[in-house]
Amino acid sequence: LAGHYLRAMGWFVKTEVFTARTQKLPFAERRPYLDAHRKWVDGLQSSGRRVRSGYLVDGEGRPGGGGVLLFEATSYPEAEELVKDDPMIKNELVTWDLHEWLPVSGDGKDKLFD
Repeated sequence: LAGHYLRAMGWFVKTEVFTARTQKLPFAERRPYLDAHRKWVDGLQSSGRRVRSGYLVDGEGRPGGGGVLLFEATSYPEAEELVKDDPMIKNELVTWDLHEWLPVSGDGKDKLFD
């Protein structure tokens, strides 16, 4: 984050969905990648980056719908470089999209990371 003080931090959203190949893997084979992903997110937080990560569930509360990562970065290129280090992406286990999010309204938007 050092050296990026000229531009205010922007919010970015990465969404991801398991590939068909990944969905067919037994959980025991997916687990090491999921653990590496969690460790990667923890590393982002430890470095001082504000970040939230989680997975999506269906109406029955079952996981498998994908995941979301909400984080700050100074630019789209920086955000893209960051998410390409995600072990889930590096190992081609997910398809993913990245968007900058421009919050314009809503209660508590400043309390998202308290």
